Amino acid sequence: MDRGLGAVSALLAGLSLSAGVTYATPGGPGVTGKILSQTTVGDRDYILREIIIPPGQGTGWHFHDGNLYAYVKQGTLSHFDATCASDGVYGKGSFLEEPSGADHVHIGQNRGTSEVVLEVLYVLPHGAPFSPDAPDPGCDFQ
Repeated sequence: MDRGLGAVSALLAGLSLSAGVTYATPGGPGVTGKILSQTTVGDRDYILREIIIPPGQGTGWHFHDGNLYAYVKQGTLSHFDATCASDGVYGKGSFLEEPSGADHVHIGQNRGTSEVVLEVLYVLPHGAPFSPDAPDPGCDFQ
């Protein structure tokens, strides 16, 4: 494991896992997100969420105002950038990182037959949304 993922793992372990409220996530029907833990340190929010993507659904096109670190607990996530190119396929046990900024628009899709379950750590400026929506860049898929 590289140093960055080790630091993320340590931070995840340090967050208390208190039950949270369930929120909808942009994207297809049945895509949900549940806050597992949330804390603010200085001007940064550290939010741990579980995201579930049913088969055939996706997150919708979006970006993040801070870095995002995800662990695939179940299923396989297909990830695409704004050029419509695949920038990764992540199976159970994989980690992925999404950089911040509107110049990093992307979509995650479940092209499999079972749910994708992600544990996602958001490191956001205090009060920022999880993922602002972005327009479809014109790919031949949603």
